[in-house]
Amino acid sequence: MASVFTRIIAGDLPGTFVYTDEVCVAFMTINPISRGHLLVVPRMEIDQWTDLPDGISQHCFAVAKRIALAQKRVLGCERVALIIAGFEVPHCHLHVIPAATIADVSFDNAASSVDFNDLAIVAASITAALS
Repeated sequence: MASVFTRIIAGDLPGTFVYTDEVCVAFMTINPISRGHLLVVPRMEIDQWTDLPDGISQHCFAVAKRIALAQKRVLGCERVALIIAGFEVPHCHLHVIPAATIADVSFDNAASSVDFNDLAIVAASITAALS
């Protein structure tokens, strides 16, 4: 059975995309730890990041870095954290999280709901900053 991320990538489930290419996508999470928190997800459905082929891994990290720089410009955050936890969904994903303190990257602070209009606004701003 396809992961929830594969279903989002295929368009079977809604997603607020910031970036797409032939190797990976980036979309906003619906349980953000902070405003602008998004996920970089390889199209290839592989559970653990340590099992990704090197080229895909390197590409995903490069995309995450590019997005993080855009988040800094758009959101004015001092730092952007990168977390690979790998427990929520059995499909590798990189959490790219705008942060000011270590508390800003605690999954205990993840929102249980999100304002989808704000999500779309932030996503559009990050996408524009990538151009």
